[in-house]
Amino acid sequence: MTQEELSLEEYHFSKVIATSEAGTYLKDQPAETDLEVYFQNLFHLEPFPSPIEQIEPIKTPEEYRRQVLDDVLSKLSALEIEGKEHIEEYLRYQYRRHFQASTIRGSYSSLSFFLKFMTEVGKGGIEEIERGDLEAFVEHEQDRGMKLSTVRLRLATLKAFLRFMVEKGDLSEGVFPWKLTIKMPETLPRAMDPDDVDKLLAMDGSVRDRAMILLLLRTGMRIGELLRTRVSDVNTEEQKVLIYEGEKNQRGRVVYFSDDAKEALQAWTNQRDRRMELLFYGYRGRVLSYPAARMMFVKCLKKAGLSDKGYTLHCLRHTYATELINARMPLECLEKLMGHSRLDVTRRYAMLSDKTREEEYFKAMAIIERRERDGNYGCDRELQTLLEKTQLLPPYSEELHEHP
Repeated sequence: MTQEELSLEEYHFSKVIATSEAGTYLKDQPAETDLEVYFQNLFHLEPFPSPIEQIEPIKTPEEYRRQVLDDVLSKLSALEIEGKEHIEEYLRYQYRRHFQASTIRGSYSSLSFFLKFMTEVGKGGIEEIERGDLEAFVEHEQDRGMKLSTVRLRLATLKAFLRFMVEKGDLSEGVFPWKLTIKMPETLPRAMDPDDVDKLLAMDGSVRDRAMILLLLRTGMRIGELLRTRVSDVNTEEQKVLIYEGEKNQRGRVVYFSDDAKEALQAWTNQRDRRMELLFYGYRGRVLSYPAARMMFVKCLKKAGLSDKGYTLHCLRHTYATELINARMPLECLEKLMGHSRLDVTRRYAMLSDKTREEEYFKAMAIIERRERDGNYGCDRELQTLLEKTQLLPPYSEELHEHP
């Protein structure tokens, strides 16, 4: 192209752009007007559809633990307190020993509150800790209105930290509060009433919500375990879920689900995004948060007319255990399904819902009431026979045989 032709081309293009900016649209313009219309049509096209949002890869437990450690260390560095280098050392020690991310986060929270308290009372650092400081901290937390369970957890965290400092030689053993404990009231697990369970399952909710509720109700999984369940962990044919790392004790186990939960799960599988790795996912494939799951359950309770009952997501786990005990499942078997570390924890459900003991009580009480109505206060042979049948231990005169 010659210099003259190039100048003419630039003139035409500049004229087109100038005409476009001025907003003049003339039908009898020369050929360059066609070029102007072309650009006008081109620039006024519908915008390109936004690309599909990239699905964020799910962090492995190790990656998540590392992220939590980096987060708490960043927060710790911003605090203006004495002795935070000891806390950093302890948190890294927990990370090396493969403590859970929630434990690392909880340790940072408890220890940072303690060091802030030490600063307020005029202590310069951890080396100045005395035995009475922990008792004063416990009273301070109680005066703040903290729950007794929270205060007990923070005291346990402080004891573990002090034991770490004593073993390092930074503190003397006389500082350790050996006898300082907080006695917690023994509470019973709260299960849902069977009629309320029927109302909850009959409510008109989404396919996803129904699948989540039924899986919690039929497997006894903790909500944190369910939210981190991957599609590959679920065997629909054998109706079981593999939990590789427990929410509390990091113990893997296998749980099973019933036919109604399988039906709800298949309905959700037909609707869910197959690209997502998690069974139940949040925005861009992220792990669904606990507050989001709790709000889902609150909405379902409201639709079922159960808002005033005070039920929580964990009540579904209690209901699962209660129903299995009422169905005569052995405690040893239920312990494994629940993922309990001690049989005593599982035995709480038997205290709450042992139908055998309940039936035997009312059967015996009916005999007592009938005897009192008839005026017969003597020894009732029928009652004596019933007591002998339900006797748990043999008489002292009988010899107890040892197990091989």
